[in-house]
Amino acid sequence: MQQKKITLLLLPIVLFSCTQGESTDNSNTTGPDAIVYKMPEESAPHEGTWLQWPHQYQYGMTYRNRLDATWVAMTKELAQSEKVHIIAYDGVEKERIEGLLNNAGVSLSNINFKLYPTDDVWVRDNGPIYVKDKNGQLFIQDWGFNGWGNKADFNNCNTIPSKIAADNGTPKVNLNAVMINEGGSVEIDGNGVLMACKSSILNTNRNPGMTQQQAEAIFTKNLGITKFIWLEGKAGLDITDMHIDGFARFVNSSTIITMNSNDLAYWQVPDNDIDKLYSATGKNGTTYQFVKIPLTRNDVMTTYGKNVGRASYINYYIANNRVLVPNYNDPNDVVANQIIQQLYPDKTVVGIDCRNLFANGGMVHCVTQQQPR
Repeated sequence: MQQKKITLLLLPIVLFSCTQGESTDNSNTTGPDAIVYKMPEESAPHEGTWLQWPHQYQYGMTYRNRLDATWVAMTKELAQSEKVHIIAYDGVEKERIEGLLNNAGVSLSNINFKLYPTDDVWVRDNGPIYVKDKNGQLFIQDWGFNGWGNKADFNNCNTIPSKIAADNGTPKVNLNAVMINEGGSVEIDGNGVLMACKSSILNTNRNPGMTQQQAEAIFTKNLGITKFIWLEGKAGLDITDMHIDGFARFVNSSTIITMNSNDLAYWQVPDNDIDKLYSATGKNGTTYQFVKIPLTRNDVMTTYGKNVGRASYINYYIANNRVLVPNYNDPNDVVANQIIQQLYPDKTVVGIDCRNLFANGGMVHCVTQQQPR
């Protein structure tokens, strides 16, 4: 495959107007008076990061063993940035994890363990969503989680936010009966704008009968959203029904990081969605700057020899003084890391080997969840 020269691109965007009520095809504004809680953006200061450690009880020892190294690498970096809250399946697993970290030279002084049974590792989707009210008090929102539309076991993972809230004495907002919503389904810019694919929210396997207006009202009240960028997405493409955080993220309130159109097409983002994404505007119709990161140059090969296709770097995680970027033993690792480093000059970009994790459908952002200060 011919290598394309990749540069950091800042592209002008077409302006469009938005109307109140039922949105146009990709954007809508909602009144701020309805806001009860606001979700701090990922780059806001953290108290810590939550991880759910891989275990053998759901998919076996081979699954666990292939992923351990990625969790060790993430923990090593995050522990130099903030608290690391590790959810271990049980006491036996906690001891095993401590041994892995000790062998890797990772100090346990900044690590906190919770013993909760889990079904899998995707804490971004099933874990606590931290928000603040108008007085700045921190709350845990417990949104409904049903295994991405009943495609996987979820009963253990669905209890995680409630358990954390009870153990830590954090007030909880119970949204289980209000909406099924995974953290990877929504991107927020810290300025009241949300970006999402309808396919992973307004889907009969999550929220049957829910209208776009109803979803927007829920997000306005609970996340502090006053404008929406809706893409259609593609239901049935993968287990998530196309989460936005695999291919488009907010760097900040003025910048979106994504891919070029050819790579988005490889990612199977519908053509109309590509156009909508590139023409999206922020609050008050302001234009976004766009930064475009290539996919891997080559197909990714896992450590056990499986070809899992080309992979995305967009699914990175922003910690206090680190940015963890998925890497794949590919020539474009250095390209992606350098571009992302330019975007976060006050943090250290660290590549995390995600070859085996990508084989299971996710990358760094999918398995981390921030707890704001």
